[in-house]
Amino acid sequence: MTETLAQAYVGIDVSKAKLDVALLRGEKYHDKVVPNTPAGLKTLLTWLARQGVAEGHVCMEATGSYWELAAETLSDAGLPVSVVNPALISAHAKSLGLRSKTDRIDARTQAHFCREKRPALWRPPTRAERTLRALVLRHQALVEIQTQEKNRLESARAEVRASLQAHLDWLAQELERIEQAIREHIDQDPTLRDQQRLLATIPGLGERTIATLLAFRIRERFASARQLAAFAGLSPALHESGASVRGRPRLSKIGHAFLRRALYMPAMVTLYRTQWGGVFRQRLQNNGKPPKLIIGAMMRKLLQVAYGVVKSGKPFEPALHGA
Repeated sequence: MTETLAQAYVGIDVSKAKLDVALLRGEKYHDKVVPNTPAGLKTLLTWLARQGVAEGHVCMEATGSYWELAAETLSDAGLPVSVVNPALISAHAKSLGLRSKTDRIDARTQAHFCREKRPALWRPPTRAERTLRALVLRHQALVEIQTQEKNRLESARAEVRASLQAHLDWLAQELERIEQAIREHIDQDPTLRDQQRLLATIPGLGERTIATLLAFRIRERFASARQLAAFAGLSPALHESGASVRGRPRLSKIGHAFLRRALYMPAMVTLYRTQWGGVFRQRLQNNGKPPKLIIGAMMRKLLQVAYGVVKSGKPFEPALHGA
């Protein structure tokens, strides 16, 4: 960051309906609340211009998917944007001795964190990547609705069964339409198409999982496979202290829940239906690892292998994994 950019720091506490904004210049804060909508973000940009912030470092938490519109809009406007793990902001607030928690305080904490830590800048996705992610997220939302309706159908009264079945028929058609749109979108983009072909060589990864990995830009967005695993909340969390405290390792789960969910079934398939996954499972079983830990380890392994394949540009090689 240059000295000019370091003069103004903007913290944004993101929620579904609104954005609480704190502008930090020197030791003085200026606060603003705008709707989390395109119109609200236009108002925010106008306000920042009136405050004399032609350039400034913007910092916000990765809260669900509510931050994406703000991050993309501000980045498109030429502002440097950092999207930070909420756990880091929470730890920073504790280090400052803050006892109260409000949206306004959270925004100020993020502005202060931005000034003190200078987090890495977020790289906005391309238009093709934004489209793919929107399609993938919409597909997942419809799958969840479909599951709910199927569960209702099992015990529904006769008077509503026809309505439920009609909705299920529509959902099936809409899912098929979106799946076709995802295929066509990937085929039309050379970068996405090449990465899809590489990921398809990994036994255990299906069409939907590959589309999800492509939507999260695993090659362009992350500097290492370890970073990617941490983003998905699949890094091991240890709890040890002195000679007496030796807690069992577990997944941190401090990361993107959608990506973790997308990897659960592929991990199960890989462990029990593929040769390289079977070798991996047997090795961990021989080391006394419990089943749940093995599944989590396979989810992390799939991410690491996927990252290595697209980063190197070389297809999956079974011999490297004992198969």
